[in-house]
Amino acid sequence: MRSKELSLSVMQAIIILKKQNKPIREIARTLGVAKRTVCNILKKKERTGELTNTKRPRRPRKTTVVDDRRILSLVKKTPFTTVGQIKNTLQEVGVCVSKSTIKRRLHQSKYRGFTTRCKPLVSLKNWKARLEFAKQHLTKPSQFWNQILWTDETKINLYQSDGKRRVRRRKGTAHDPKHTTSSVKHGGGSVMAWACMAAHRTGSLVFIDDVTADKSSRMNSEVFRAILSAHIQPNAAELIGRRFTVLMDNDPKHTGKATKEFLKGQKWNVMQWPSQSPDLNPIEHAFHLLKTKLKGKCPKNKQELKTVAVEAWQSIARDETQHLVMSMRSRLQAVIDCKGFATKY
Repeated sequence: MRSKELSLSVMQAIIILKKQNKPIREIARTLGVAKRTVCNILKKKERTGELTNTKRPRRPRKTTVVDDRRILSLVKKTPFTTVGQIKNTLQEVGVCVSKSTIKRRLHQSKYRGFTTRCKPLVSLKNWKARLEFAKQHLTKPSQFWNQILWTDETKINLYQSDGKRRVRRRKGTAHDPKHTTSSVKHGGGSVMAWACMAAHRTGSLVFIDDVTADKSSRMNSEVFRAILSAHIQPNAAELIGRRFTVLMDNDPKHTGKATKEFLKGQKWNVMQWPSQSPDLNPIEHAFHLLKTKLKGKCPKNKQELKTVAVEAWQSIARDETQHLVMSMRSRLQAVIDCKGFATKY
């Protein structure tokens, strides 16, 4: 292995000291370099008249231009392909390279690994409703969003699984259909919970099996009305004030006749929400923060899960909830620009 190269200033100092008729031993001791090094610098100066270091040779590339194009072609054709799969494909044509080499070639073409964005599948009818909603609310002031009490239900697993996939793409193409996965809502899970939040901070986290008579996690319209009756007014008073707007999605339990009659009797201002729009609701992103915090926990049963879930929900900072609520404008703009947050079918 070659030693570290001397800087140009040190080499110039050697020449200056030599012109002062200093002995090589003294020059080496003064500058802290080996005598052999001083001799070599002086010989090089005498032979070439220059002190600049010659360029060190680099290790030859393991891939050819054709191999680089093949790697890039595999990623463009199948963005979800892994580095290991690319390596195996290259081996089939007689090219043996490491995974690190493949990553370097992809990085040189500005392809990097990212976690896929999950976009909900939305019907054409609901897509139009989303678009109209976005246009109507895009210019709403911050005070409008600050007065909303966001509510929804979520499933919390005893053993958290992020279910994420990696995709190789260029920056700015996160919402390209080739680089996203699809999701649909589904039931089941370890613990079902209802929660609310505002821009100020998070509110209550209520577990469904603590409300139902049979201790099950199945919530019907009656259970939903009981939760609203017990938690909407106290949370709104604490987080927002007397004037507030309740937001809930279009789940059948939320839009049933009995629920509508209940809401009409309460005289709350309920915001109309477009169907199939969970990605627009800031509380969905707060739920993601909650489940991210739970990944470091190891609850052994449902009761411990509830305890750590409440702690994690309450630990979400005001800055985080404020950021989620204030990002509504950017999410609505994305719907108008048709750049993401939904896939029509």
